[in-house]
Amino acid sequence: MTVLRYLREVERLVGTKEGCAEGDCGACTAVVATLENGSLRYQAINTCICFLGMLDGKALITVEYLATREGLHPAQEGFIHNHATQCGFCTPGFVMSLFAACHDDCAGNRQSIDTILAGNLCRCTGYTPIINAAAQVLQDKNRRRPFAARAQGIADLLGKIAKGDGLTLSGNGSSYIAPPTKAALAKVLLRYPRATLLAGGTDVGLFVTKQQRTIETLVDLGKIRELRRISRSRQGLRLGAAVSYADACVDLVKLHSELATLINRLGSVQVRNLGTIGGNIANGSPIGDMPPALIALDARLRLQRGSEYREIALEDYFVEYGRQNRRRSEFVESILIPATRPGSFFRVYKISKRFDQDISSVCGAFHFAFDKKSRKIASARICFGGMAGTPMRARACERFLTGKSWEQEVIAEAGDILQTEFDPISDWRASAGYRQRVAGNLLRRCFVESKARQPLQLADREAAIHA
Repeated sequence: MTVLRYLREVERLVGTKEGCAEGDCGACTAVVATLENGSLRYQAINTCICFLGMLDGKALITVEYLATREGLHPAQEGFIHNHATQCGFCTPGFVMSLFAACHDDCAGNRQSIDTILAGNLCRCTGYTPIINAAAQVLQDKNRRRPFAARAQGIADLLGKIAKGDGLTLSGNGSSYIAPPTKAALAKVLLRYPRATLLAGGTDVGLFVTKQQRTIETLVDLGKIRELRRISRSRQGLRLGAAVSYADACVDLVKLHSELATLINRLGSVQVRNLGTIGGNIANGSPIGDMPPALIALDARLRLQRGSEYREIALEDYFVEYGRQNRRRSEFVESILIPATRPGSFFRVYKISKRFDQDISSVCGAFHFAFDKKSRKIASARICFGGMAGTPMRARACERFLTGKSWEQEVIAEAGDILQTEFDPISDWRASAGYRQRVAGNLLRRCFVESKARQPLQLADREAAIHA
């Protein structure tokens, strides 16, 4: 059962709405609170693709709970004062996204507001008063005070819940299992090799809401601390398979600053709060946004079966469409992303119909290392998503570029070679011809940005390309 269905059908709390049932529109947004180091952490989530078992040990806050005896919450007041509600269907979701932001260190500038609200859609299209409401609320230094007493009550209750226990639920021929440790997970998968693994649910949730599937055995990784661990070493950054995008973002951007824009365009705040990098890899999608970037960075994957481990290059995990290099009862344990090499240049670009909340038509990642003396290309790693049945490297183009000078004529010839490497399909996101042309243009854009020593702004694009 999804959290949204539970709220509406069991608790009869109908302020939380179903709009899309796939985590896109934000009408179902509620806030999950967890106790971390004695304080509450608030995260907006899409309840339509979150399973009820995922809330074990957490608190769920809905729009009905915001008002106190003293009055409405500032997020609600801001919508009233700025006339930000129209038909009203999407309003509770917007309010809950704003509520979560009130209790975070979110700035009240336009860029932050756009990020916070990108996961909520208004079908009446009146975004200006909504943005004004958000600005008013987030610029109020006392925005947290009205909820302070309730927050303390939630923290006290969460503190009384036993920690470290697993969870097993059974009924109607299905089982929901949340092992407490990695060792327990390994045993569960040896017993249930065909189980569906659940990390954040941003894909698995759609199995139920869109495909109407009944999952016989669902194994939730959310309680396993070892899989949510982030560690740094001389080798680079290691992320446990259940680390969410929200939790990984700061460390990933420290390692490679170019990942910031890509992560910010991956879903929405709600999606990044639940979605995991390990899940994005494990499901083997040819249009997942992170694999092309991580393959270009020469990331490696650690897999586990029982007590046995093996490590492979990330690119070797993707065999063909719908088939991955994962053995029976094996699971993705962690991802290692190498540290930045001196003298290297990295760029990743996502091309989609919408800027926010859209799936890639093409995602291209480029990683070049240069010889210190000659300044020629010492190594090249180029990977695309959306160009084949799996994320795929442009190996012929890489071989051509290695040892060459980093000059416009060389890049032009490399772009021609790139056109012969892929045989993409045409679908509703893009035609095959468009995808091939974009792939070459992204290589040219990478070259222009390397010369400019800064990312190319859209307003400067035409002048820079023709310079």
